[in-house]
Amino acid sequence: MAAPRAGRQPQNDGYRSLPLSGHVGFDSLPDQLVNKSIKQGFCFNILCIGETGTGKSTLIDSLFNTSFDDPVSTHFQPNVRLRAQTYELQESNVHLKLTIVNTVGFGDQINKEDSYQPIVDYIDAQFEAYLQEELKVKRSLFSYHDTRIHACLYFISPTGHSLKTLDLLTMKSLDSKVNIIPIISKADSISKTELQKFKNKLMSELVSNDVQIYQFPTDDEAVSQVNTVMNGHLPFAVVGSTEEVKIGNKMVKARQYPWGIVQVENENHCDFVKLREMLICTNMEDLREQTHARHYERYRRCRLEEMGFRDIGPENKPVRHPCSKSHTDRKSVCHSFASVESLQEAYEAKRHEFYLELQRKEEEMRQHFVQRVKEKETVLKEAEQQIQSKFDHLMLMHQEEKLKLEKKKKALEDDMAMFNKKKANAELLQTQAFVSTPVVSLKRDKDRKKEQGFRLELLCFDIRNEETVNVQEQSEREKLERERNSPREFQK
Repeated sequence: MAAPRAGRQPQNDGYRSLPLSGHVGFDSLPDQLVNKSIKQGFCFNILCIGETGTGKSTLIDSLFNTSFDDPVSTHFQPNVRLRAQTYELQESNVHLKLTIVNTVGFGDQINKEDSYQPIVDYIDAQFEAYLQEELKVKRSLFSYHDTRIHACLYFISPTGHSLKTLDLLTMKSLDSKVNIIPIISKADSISKTELQKFKNKLMSELVSNDVQIYQFPTDDEAVSQVNTVMNGHLPFAVVGSTEEVKIGNKMVKARQYPWGIVQVENENHCDFVKLREMLICTNMEDLREQTHARHYERYRRCRLEEMGFRDIGPENKPVRHPCSKSHTDRKSVCHSFASVESLQEAYEAKRHEFYLELQRKEEEMRQHFVQRVKEKETVLKEAEQQIQSKFDHLMLMHQEEKLKLEKKKKALEDDMAMFNKKKANAELLQTQAFVSTPVVSLKRDKDRKKEQGFRLELLCFDIRNEETVNVQEQSEREKLERERNSPREFQK
């Protein structure tokens, strides 16, 4: 199920072993490493993958005997996103920086085709961040917060049948990037017989689909026996709970049902204790080591090969590394390799390759641009020809309309001349007719003139009467004025 591990025992490459005649003191190195590690602290990152409602947060709270206050997720997420939260934990004098990464919305979409892709991208992003820190000229790996995933707890729903297609695709995509530990969540929902059959079914499907899950190491004699036994219990069937129930005289973490109580830390009820022992107490450091030595090294090798770096040249000769200078005589001290190219040469070759590729793409773009310009010119010429032909057609129609209007204008002028001629003839005829008018018409004219004279006389009579009245009024006023003035003259 897992790839073979590299040997942990150092190999003798021609060095001599010499006995010591007395105490030297380098046997205290393990104690020094322990003190340094305790002072520096540890980090551990867990990725929890599973559908919403499979008990991921509850199990993590139960594993570390605390409450991480992870917000509740709903089943209505549009896509899968990862939520990482880091906590500082302390047990005795050991400090642990724990990061819990939860997959929110995993398996809740109707289209689950790319549900695992955000998880793959997140794991690669953590590897890339660590690689970029390593490649810096001035590195600070000692104080760098390592966010690479050390363990992936994959929660499987207790259906009792088989793995879902999404589970197989996700684990197949992640088995080369992270240590996968499959877990059957909420194991108290099926019977023990069904649970054992379900475990066997899951393991056979993982083997048949070539899914590499994490195997507890058996090359260390101190934990070889217990790890061998625990490998046979995979996948772990667990039950999580943060509630305490009183059983006898003590309080234990359990889940209480009408038919009985399921104790979380009772190995007869579930595999919770086995999971905690294997994950935290026994193999936490191995998980960290496997992440760095196996998964990260694979990612690092692929990335460096993409960047053009390699250990063997075109003629299968080792690549020469850059020379260094001695601190004593400041002379160049080169490695004794029959080298083909150095890292600088590899960089220059990659840079030249990139430059040629850039020139090729630039030439392609230029050719494409020229082609597009020619096509556009052809289209514009065709449009110009169409417009010119349309203009010529319109000009021809304009000329035809102009000729028609001129003809109509000439015809109208001819009609007007004919009309004026007829009008002159009509006036001449009317004049001749007036000269030869009968006597009756003359009498009518006389009567009309008499009537007009009578009206004029009446108007003159009215004017004379008005003048007469005005003269009389004027004379009366003068008379009255004289009468007023006559006594005054007498007195004088």
